[in-house]
Amino acid sequence: MNRQPCAQSGRHSTALSIGNFDGVHRGHQAVLQSVCAAAQPLGLTPAVLTFAPHPREYFSRLTHRPELCPTQITALRDKLTALADTGMRQITVARFNRQMAEMSAEDFVKQLLIERLQVRWLLVGEDFRFGHKRAGDVDLLRALGRDHGMDVHTLSDITDAHGHRISSSEVRAALAVGDLTHAAHLLGRNYAMSGHVIHGQKLGRTLGIPTLNMRVAPRCAARSGVYVVRVHGLGTAALPGVASLGVRPTVEDDGRVLLETHLLDTKVDAYGKLIRVEFLQHVRDEEKFPDLPTLTAAMHDDAQHARAYFAFHGL
Repeated sequence: MNRQPCAQSGRHSTALSIGNFDGVHRGHQAVLQSVCAAAQPLGLTPAVLTFAPHPREYFSRLTHRPELCPTQITALRDKLTALADTGMRQITVARFNRQMAEMSAEDFVKQLLIERLQVRWLLVGEDFRFGHKRAGDVDLLRALGRDHGMDVHTLSDITDAHGHRISSSEVRAALAVGDLTHAAHLLGRNYAMSGHVIHGQKLGRTLGIPTLNMRVAPRCAARSGVYVVRVHGLGTAALPGVASLGVRPTVEDDGRVLLETHLLDTKVDAYGKLIRVEFLQHVRDEEKFPDLPTLTAAMHDDAQHARAYFAFHGL
């Protein structure tokens, strides 16, 4: 996978789609399936171009307007994994910085798409804009494509069976209110996040409820609170658990967001291991308790709720 400011060209000509692909939801999956379907008969490598940070994040920092910065559904690792799962064989992460923001529409096509990524077949949304001040549109893209031997195609919005548009904004809205059922409908899978288990304060162990601690990407779209979860990566089968996502207001005030997962009735040495936590049900919002005994009682109640969930639904 290419991860240069704008990665050097792949070795083969590509069929490509461009986007942020936050969440890699069902709409994105339909787009990338079309890329794979087009690539095979043409002998092209199915490829995707995405950006880090999100362009809206870059411009929100530039203009000192943090309210314009979108929350993040998936961290980069999870996004790359999901993109690869769709069949993408070349993934380019272009650093969205001043140089990228000021690149003309013509240079975007010639230097990045044609020279570096060797794009011969391109699929974008009907409202796709590119280049400095979003000067380029699909008509210009088609004209430049004809000049450089790049076949340009567009795809309209992807909708579900009820005609509702599937978008990253819709996924963020569902996660913000803890509606994991609707989020899973949009994503085509349960919401999850992955990361390495890190050392914490070991307060949970002291309280009799040890946790696996994991850093969370900034501006996480998921609602803070307690969740019933499944944990993958610690054995051949998933393990049942209950997790707290948030800033630990009862014991800390540094504002750092963590995911703390307690495995139900299981002890595993997981420090340093890469795990994936799959969110199944939102139990309650994050709370600040008056003292540790009250916090401990709430944690035990949460664990009992999770046990009842798995007793009814199974693992």
